[in-house]
Formats: sequence, structure tokens, C-alpha cells
Amino acid sequence: MEQSSLGLIGLAVMGENLALNIERHGFSVSVYNRTAERTRQLVEGRARGKRIRPTYDIREFVESLERPRRIFLMVQAGRPVDEVLAQLRPHLAAGDIVMDGGNSFFKDTDRRSAELAEAGIQYFGVGVSGGEAGALNGPCIMPGGPREAYPLIEPILTSIAAQTPDGPCCAYIGPRSAGHYVKMVHNGCEYAIMQLIAEAYDLLRSACRLSVPQLAELFAEWNRGELNSYLIEITAKVLERVDEETGQPLVDLILDQAGQKGTGKWTSQDALDLGVVIPNIDAALWGRNISALKGERVAAAKLLTGPDLPAEALDSGFVATMREALYAGMVISYAQAMALLRTASREYAYDLDLAEIARIWKGGCIIRARLLDLIQAAFRRDPSLANLLVAPECAAILARTQASLRRAVQAAVGLGIPVPGLGAALAYFDSYRRERLPVNLIQAQRDFFGAHTYQRIDRPGTFHTEWE
Repeated sequence: MEQSSLGLIGLAVMGENLALNIERHGFSVSVYNRTAERTRQLVEGRARGKRIRPTYDIREFVESLERPRRIFLMVQAGRPVDEVLAQLRPHLAAGDIVMDGGNSFFKDTDRRSAELAEAGIQYFGVGVSGGEAGALNGPCIMPGGPREAYPLIEPILTSIAAQTPDGPCCAYIGPRSAGHYVKMVHNGCEYAIMQLIAEAYDLLRSACRLSVPQLAELFAEWNRGELNSYLIEITAKVLERVDEETGQPLVDLILDQAGQKGTGKWTSQDALDLGVVIPNIDAALWGRNISALKGERVAAAKLLTGPDLPAEALDSGFVATMREALYAGMVISYAQAMALLRTASREYAYDLDLAEIARIWKGGCIIRARLLDLIQAAFRRDPSLANLLVAPECAAILARTQASLRRAVQAAVGLGIPVPGLGAALAYFDSYRRERLPVNLIQAQRDFFGAHTYQRIDRPGTFHTEWE
């Protein structure tokens, strides 16, 4: 039997859709799943008549592949990846390529890369964004690993990726764990933008008294302008959906508790380790964490008081204010994500091309947005740009929209409506633009109680004062 171009392990929805995508673009695929029934369901169903070959044990799977073998893992991050690699290793040879397409922690990818390199096996951490639809129709793909082996997988990855006028939404990211790191930060930025959108929805509904159908129309309108993005688009669609049983907007029947899978948390943790400030991602994380305290919040709502909402809705001009505030928050969130990538590139020797990352994020992925055109242009013009906020295009946007961001935050605070994302964006912007911050006092306090020393603005050197 003819050998397959590529093997794929893991046939949950993402893996199944990716296998179908690969086959549709002219590559034969061998598939394997831990439970054989899942494999049978695929080949007897959606894959019937296609060049998708079922296998039912690891040896059969590996032997069905042409050399050098190219294997895509679509299994749950963590221990399952190590378990599959342990099963594969006895059957692999030097030169074979293994790609992990899950959301693996980047330090795990570094470890696996080093371990497999000892046997001559080329390991890639491949970020894949776009959800189930993207996996089938064209995701954003962020591969990181040995550059010399990339040409062996590039034709497959670029053909199955989302396509834009600027090219396929796939590019070599960097060595070792670079691809998984960029996907991790992508997910962190996704958290931040979703939080901003939720806060805008809450303010417009609570303060402007807009109905869910009105909000659906508004977000659809916003998606036709500068806010155009996948997340704004699906927000309109979510708000349009009516529950068939009750006739109510479905969003009103969904419990206000948000889950998370870890990539946002990892983003914040590594940013802390690197000393990079990403308050919008941090705010999105604690926003989800406090949502989990549903029982406590219900009890607290009966005891703790705050401002009453006004009897009348805020004036209609606040809708335009909210649009500009949301846009400002999105710009600032992307700036934080790119600042983290810039520092990580230097710290981990990834040599990231931020303009190219912005380019491939323009299609297929969850944070695709019109704004990425501007971000790509800014880093293409100046690859050493310290922060996106100081790019002329972004500085102009924030000069135009910051008054709206301030008004939105002020209104929310006055009404007792929590806006951790909008507030974090404003605080980051104001902190970054100030030449002098009050931490001179903090450093003096540190020197007072711990002799931590300080520097002076009027002379070089390190100083300590006997304060008492």
C-alpha cells in the first residue's frame, strides 16, 4: 500500500478537522487514535472515500508513513503528549519530524525538543489557532523548531493555513518553543480582548439600557468599521441567538462563570518572570477567576451595597464613547502582547519577527482584526520599536480615543460597574506616558526598612541613607 505523506495522532474534533483539511489539500494522511472506535467513525463517516488511512496501533501507524516521517500530534497538552512520544520513540528514526499542535507549555516543548534531538528526531511546537472551523477551513499556524527541518513541513502547513492577500497565515516563528510561546501570548491577548468586549456589553446594557437585540445590531455595525475583528463579529452573532425553548436571548440564560485552559495564566506568569507589564491579560484572568465565585457573589450581593444605577439611561452619545473606548483598549492590549513577545524574543533567543507575527494573525486565528494591518506596518517600518504605543499610527489613535476611554472608566466607577480591563488599559497608558512615577517614594521606603539602596537623578552611583 502507498505510504502516507503525513501521520496525525488524536482524533478529537480539532484533530479530525485538521486531518480532513490536510487531505483536501492533496496530502494523504494516516490517522491513529487511542480509542479505535473514534478512528473507525472517521473513516466510515466524514473521511469515506478520502485518502485518510486508518491505523490501529503505533507500529502500524509509523510504518504507514513515507520517510522522513512527518507526524502531527493533536492530543491534550501535558502528560498525554509525553505518553504518546514515549510510544512513538522506539519506532522513529533520525530525521523524522514530530509536530505538537496542542497548547503545550513552552518549557515542556523546550524539554521535549532537547530529549528528541539526542536521537536525531526533529521536534516542532506548532501553535494552531482558529478553533474547530479554523482547523477544517484554514487556521493560523505558528511553527517553532529546527529551521533546517522546516522546509520538510512548510508545503503542508502553508497550504492548509488560512490565506489572506498577504499570503498564508503560517510562517516559521523561531527555534525550539518559539511557536508555542507565540501561541501562548496570542491566547493571552485573546483573553484581554474578550474581557474588554464583555465590559463594553455590560456598560451599554446596564448604563445605556440597550436591549440584547439592539446590542447585536450595534456590534454588527461596529464590525463594519475600525473595530472589525473575529471577536466583535462573533459577539454580534452570540447576541442575536434566541433560545428556542424560552424565546429569550440565549446569552441571558448562560451562567456567568467563565472557564480557562491555562495559556492565559502561563502568559501572566512568564510576563512576571520577565518583568513585562501586561495588566490587561492579568485583569482578564482575575475577571474569570472572580466569576468562578458565583455562590460567594450571590451572597455578597445581598449584603454589600454600591451606587444605584441612574433612573434614566446615559445619553446616546455614550454609545460612540464606548466604541472609541473599546478601540483604545484593544490597541493597548495588543501593545502589551507585542511588548512581551519583544522581550521574550531577546530572553529566549527566539529572534521573533513581530511584523510577520502580526501578518499571520490577520487570518484564521481568534484575534484576527483590521487593527493588525496597522501593527504589521508599524513593526515592518521599525523592527526595533520599543512599544507599539509610540508608533505614530497608534499614538494618533490614542490621542483621538483616550478621552472616550477616560469617560467610560469614570462612568463605570461612578455607577459601580466593574471594568478591570478598561481600567487596566487606561492605567497602563497613563503610566507609560508619564516621565516620572511616584515609585521614588517606594524606593526610599525599601531603603528605609531593608537597606535596598537607591539611585539619584542628580549624580551617578548607588546610595543608602540612615533614615533614623
